[in-house]
Amino acid sequence: MLLNCILRLLFLLLPAAATVSQNGSACTVTPLSSSGTNSNSVDDTPQILDAVTKCGVNGSISFSAGTYYINQVMDTISLHNCDISIYGTFIWSTDVQYWLSHSISVVYAGRSTAWRIGGTNITMRGYGQALFNGNGQTWYDENRNNGNQNGRPISLTIWNANNMLIDGITWKQPQFWNTFVAHSQNITMSNLDMNATSNSQWTTVNTDGIDTWNSQDIVISNWTVTSGDDCISIKGNSSNVHVSNVTCYESGGMVIGSLGSQASQADDVANILFENVRLNHSSNAAWIKTYPGTGYVRNVTFRNIQFSDVNQPIYVTPCIYSGSNCDSSHLQISDIRWENISGTARYNVGGGIYCSGSVPCQNLTFSNINITQKNGGGAVEYLCSNIANQQTSGLTCSGSCPANWPQQLSGNH
Repeated sequence: MLLNCILRLLFLLLPAAATVSQNGSACTVTPLSSSGTNSNSVDDTPQILDAVTKCGVNGSISFSAGTYYINQVMDTISLHNCDISIYGTFIWSTDVQYWLSHSISVVYAGRSTAWRIGGTNITMRGYGQALFNGNGQTWYDENRNNGNQNGRPISLTIWNANNMLIDGITWKQPQFWNTFVAHSQNITMSNLDMNATSNSQWTTVNTDGIDTWNSQDIVISNWTVTSGDDCISIKGNSSNVHVSNVTCYESGGMVIGSLGSQASQADDVANILFENVRLNHSSNAAWIKTYPGTGYVRNVTFRNIQFSDVNQPIYVTPCIYSGSNCDSSHLQISDIRWENISGTARYNVGGGIYCSGSVPCQNLTFSNINITQKNGGGAVEYLCSNIANQQTSGLTCSGSCPANWPQQLSGNH
């Protein structure tokens, strides 16, 4: 009996071993299922990790066309001088209980991930053929319009990486955030397509396109994102980020934050440029959200932002979500520029800006702001409070902004 079990186990392992072909430092991986259908027993994770072990240092890994079933977490953070080419589809399993108990911690806000990748001098290219399918519908239905379920995995996390390129990949129904960049430097992410669309009554809450944290020197270019939350989100201790040529649908737009959630830790963000962005039916367009914390946001430019049907295009708050203790925030916001901002607002408010009374916003500047109400509704209002240079900012404020002014409006002011 024992011998039969051993022989059966060996038989099951043989196909997995045969799917990694190695030629020197080059590995080629082919999927276990040639039919592209999963009988719930197919798991391509072992041979993917085997290829990383064999060719992840001073080598290359090529994933042939076909469908790869990912039933386990992947922690591949020791790559070095490695080129990864993906011509197939990666599909993550719908075993909610497995992921809730096994997804890999990424520390930030208790979040975790299905795949963590890092190291030095890495390329991951999809050539327009790679597809990452997170089977997110399972998660959208599981969460029922709530987003921050502990253990709900981010699709892909770039972790402690230096000099990494990700190009030409499509995401479909991610489990949670599409991507997260943490503790990394010199990261370029280009020609990416992300689509989180629910097929049920439940929405795709917290399916951000990207969130950056404790990282610097990041280039994001040529993206198309459909998401149920922030399109591009720059979180604490991120610097030197250039975002360009991005189109977002059903999203939260371009955002700095959230920052300052931990009173004991300063969140600093500096030198961020968003430019040449199009937004369609989004909650906000170009905005900053912080908690009543410490740190700073400085030298941020929102440039050439065009949009249609956005709830509240420009928004700044020092007390996101709670609307309380707003004037206790010591997170300084300064040197922020909105340039060439145009489009239609859903209601009659183009912007609501409330800065902390403890540290009023410094040097906010606005130029070529052209926001009108959708459907020919006419001019919009701008509500402003605690802007130190309000008279010379370039924005004509219609009145003061309440401290608890909401991020999303439900009607005209």
